[in-house]
Amino acid sequence: MTDVLQYKNYYAEVHFSAEDEVFHGKIIGINDLVNFEGSTVKELKKAFHEALDDYLETCEELGKEPEKTYKGSFNVRIPSDLHRQAARYAALKNMTLNDFVRHAIDTVLSKPPNTRTTNFILLFLTFIGPALIAGFLLYENS
Repeated sequence: MTDVLQYKNYYAEVHFSAEDEVFHGKIIGINDLVNFEGSTVKELKKAFHEALDDYLETCEELGKEPEKTYKGSFNVRIPSDLHRQAARYAALKNMTLNDFVRHAIDTVLSKPPNTRTTNFILLFLTFIGPALIAGFLLYENS
């Protein structure tokens, strides 16, 4: 991911435009598009706080929910071979593919953001690596 700012439990991704010589950002996880910018990091942070405060105030005045709602299901596009291996691994562990994916995501997200890279490695070693090996062994023995 890109650089991230946090304020009032909301997040924004931020970038730098060398061409325009300005920092700019966008609040993520909300129902509308809210951008902000600043010439310095201090200005960028201030603009983020002001933009979020204004957005939350506007939502309150309109009786609108600011946070994006999620229905709890989404499509994941992965290579067919990885899909096959994940399905085999889930079956070998007596779990559904949904449960496998839910557990994998929960494993990565259950730690603070600065340890997520480590968690991804652990996820790979715990689930994906064995799934690949299981798929390879099943393929070899068929």
